[in-house]
Amino acid sequence: MRPRVSVQDSALRNGNFSLRIDPVRSEDAGLYEAQVTYDTDVQSCQVELGVITVTLNPPNPVVENEPLLLSCNSSHRASLVEMCWFHNRHPVPTSRTFCSLHGALSILRPAMSDAGSWRCQLRYSDNEIISAMYNLQILGFDGPTNPVVYAAAGFAAD
Repeated sequence: MRPRVSVQDSALRNGNFSLRIDPVRSEDAGLYEAQVTYDTDVQSCQVELGVITVTLNPPNPVVENEPLLLSCNSSHRASLVEMCWFHNRHPVPTSRTFCSLHGALSILRPAMSDAGSWRCQLRYSDNEIISAMYNLQILGFDGPTNPVVYAAAGFAAD
């Protein structure tokens, strides 16, 4: 896993044996064990790393009005009970524009207003709730709604 994994050597003297993984990948999910030997004393602990991923199809950035699919998956073992999507902290109701199917959100005609922070929230049968964020970028025209622009002769027009 190198060079994504590090241990803070300076913290070892204070009893901190933390492992840092940056960035985390889907395949990093699983059980990790730390084992420390001091003289004849052996201490160990186990930590399970769960990973949640949000993927975009087609990949970022998306072109305005071209359909996209945001998918949310987790390594959690319990059965999925509910999935909710949020855009800029507001819940997204399913509609003809936003269709939710099998853990994914389909946006049929994305607009510039759909750019920004998207969060999927998963709730499982064991009442575990996990979420992940995705920053969606959309390429498009963010100009005036009226296609007629007036400019004075002799001056620039944008």
